[in-house]
Amino acid sequence: MHLKKLTTTALLTAIGTVSAHMFYIPVGVSKVFPVQHGINILAALIFGPKYAVAVAFSISLLRNLLGTGSLIAFPGSMIGAFLAGVLFKKTRKPQYALLGEVFGTGIIGAIASYPVAKFLMGRELAIFFFVGPFVLSSLVGAIIGYSIFNVLLKSVVINLYNHNRNGM
Repeated sequence: MHLKKLTTTALLTAIGTVSAHMFYIPVGVSKVFPVQHGINILAALIFGPKYAVAVAFSISLLRNLLGTGSLIAFPGSMIGAFLAGVLFKKTRKPQYALLGEVFGTGIIGAIASYPVAKFLMGRELAIFFFVGPFVLSSLVGAIIGYSIFNVLLKSVVINLYNHNRNGM
């Protein structure tokens, strides 16, 4: 099972990295990226918080190395992925992962991005500058990820999902 997890997380990371070239919306110093949030939901629902955070970190790192991301991608994506995974793990209700992603990225991640923008990127912004765009991006992406998960649940990943429910 470890090889399946590794392969699937690598695939999600690759999709997130490659799609960053095509699907983002520039907002100030950040690049709003709904695909990231969909991938966060998928990783959280299939694998839980640890792998979801690992995928979010990997995508953020690769996007930054390739010049398609910003440092702000780290706190937003990782906090949202973590909260989505934790809420799903605690409740076993996929809709709570969606709420975790939106609240984790849209509110907590947006506020956590302020010091990154100010001290690491040298941008003086209002502390709540990222909240609106992050909430919108994470909501759109989370709905897409949740919808894809429901389709996959009926097909390919049913065994992964059921195995995850039993304490993977």
